[in-house]
Amino acid sequence: MPDLPAGSPSHTVASLYSDHHGWLHAWLRKRLGCSQRAADIAQDAFLRVLLLADPRQIGQPRAFLATTANRLMIDKARRRRIEQAYLDALAVRADEAAVADPQAIHAAVQALDRLCDMLQGLPARQREAFLLNRLDGLGYAQIAERLGVSSSTVKQYIAKVLVHCYAVVHGPGSL
Repeated sequence: MPDLPAGSPSHTVASLYSDHHGWLHAWLRKRLGCSQRAADIAQDAFLRVLLLADPRQIGQPRAFLATTANRLMIDKARRRRIEQAYLDALAVRADEAAVADPQAIHAAVQALDRLCDMLQGLPARQREAFLLNRLDGLGYAQIAERLGVSSSTVKQYIAKVLVHCYAVVHGPGSL
């Protein structure tokens, strides 16, 4: 690795990439069945390594990369689920209106992107409870059973997500 001082964070990242990228891509390709999606997630996983304050602290690179890649796959699956639910809702409205308004579709897609961004900063359990409730239409008891928590915990999760989204839209002091 030319021009990178040994032991530097840049050298560490370059070394991690050269030592583990092929393995990570093959592992992802096997799980996803798609080389292009595997390459995208592998790239995103190494981007996460670059964003670390000190990548030299990674003790088990393959475990770290696999965990990071798994989380990225979950995030992408959630985003696809949100997008599909929204597209399904748009299709129903388009059928009802007979003609889809391009401006309304554009505004809705922007709102969906913003919602995804808002949900990214939340704990995974809160996001999952919210999505199961709002997209899948599950009740608190069903969500509680799926997540292995109480119904009151699910209610708290969803309330926290709603408060978070409201604060993002209207400002933190608006409640």
